Amino acid sequence: MHHLILGAGPAGVIAADTLRKHAPADRITLVGDEPETPYSRMAIPYLLMGQIDERGTHLRLRESHYDEARLHIVRARATQVDAPGRTVRLDNGQVLGFDRLLIATGSHPLRPPIAGIDSAGVHSCWTLEDARAIARLARPGARVLQMGAGFIGCITMEALKQRGVQLTVVERGERMLARMMGAVAGGMIRAWCQRQGVQVCTGTRVEAIEPLAAGAASAQASGLRVRLSNGQTLAADLVISATGVRPAIGFLEHSGITCLQGVLTDEHLQTNVAGIYAAGDCAEAFDKVSGTSIVSAIQPNAVEQARVAALNMLGLATELRGVTQINVLDTLGLISASFGHWGGVPGGEHVELTDQAHGKHLSLQFRDDVLVGCNAVGWTEHVGVLRGLVEGQVRLGEWKDRLLHDPTCLMQAYLACAQGQGGWSGATDQRRRAGA
Repeated sequence: MHHLILGAGPAGVIAADTLRKHAPADRITLVGDEPETPYSRMAIPYLLMGQIDERGTHLRLRESHYDEARLHIVRARATQVDAPGRTVRLDNGQVLGFDRLLIATGSHPLRPPIAGIDSAGVHSCWTLEDARAIARLARPGARVLQMGAGFIGCITMEALKQRGVQLTVVERGERMLARMMGAVAGGMIRAWCQRQGVQVCTGTRVEAIEPLAAGAASAQASGLRVRLSNGQTLAADLVISATGVRPAIGFLEHSGITCLQGVLTDEHLQTNVAGIYAAGDCAEAFDKVSGTSIVSAIQPNAVEQARVAALNMLGLATELRGVTQINVLDTLGLISASFGHWGGVPGGEHVELTDQAHGKHLSLQFRDDVLVGCNAVGWTEHVGVLRGLVEGQVRLGEWKDRLLHDPTCLMQAYLACAQGQGGWSGATDQRRRAGA
């Protein structure tokens, strides 16, 4: 049996290791489109902070791991999948056959249609090569402009601030973290960032980027001029584009594999084509909690989907429990969290509690007597309980009304309701750590 895995990120590597564990004699090929040892993109900010070196980004500490596990790595990019013929064409001219295929190609960063976006000195923070370029330019005192203040943008901002740069963040949305935070929470995070010395411009677009000195050999020598929609023009030594990502699935056009936002899969991570699976940032998996298919580009989802897909590729029937809709973020020391339907659901109820003086905000969203989503800023003590109540779909009964009156009594609600309903075990772990 030949298992072909497209993508050498966390999903691809976890799937390969799972396959090898349960099928010691099978042939496994891992296709990665970068010339690097397989690594985690989520580790790049820590590399820029100086907390780890490049080896610290590697998914397996021993480079010999892949040889020892007999995982054949091909450094190329998939360009076409022939599903009926069970082959994949690569950009190096190779054509690889397969018995089982896993699509784990992840995401790629969006390049906004801005004049000058391809100028020297403009980078995404996505690959190790990007990180090397950023490290050369983001020296203490350097003028850095970052486009985008979403989840990835805020992680990148943390790394840049620790490098001692003069940082301006430009976000076209009306608030920071618009896809995971409501207006109050996003506003509080923006105010916090500005107090930490980061200039934040929301509701603003970058309209053009141009070298300060035409024909200069590099941005490092000439610098860049960035024109904003609010009328400002800023000088920068480095511009970082963190304007979002999109599933890397363009090569599947005309393959017969159904794609919506991502590669559509069932509860076994199988696509509409038998024997072809998808996992990670490129997969659109069915979430039992929300009842919809979701692309959720976070590493915990990638890892769990890869494990489930690999087991099913081997005929070991396994269902995905759900797509975890979680985001927990440290923005320059301010912790925020977003779970589930944080913006609420039609016909639902909600309650908010805001303490501006102490930088705390809590928003709870209900459908009937079930907590379906929440936002929390500066409120860290019950993050595990919040996740447990949302993911466990715990029926709160009369405790829903108590929470509407006092949203801080989350632990009591969990203890009273979730224990008897088989609530998420992570919340129990949180309770133990809290000494409850």
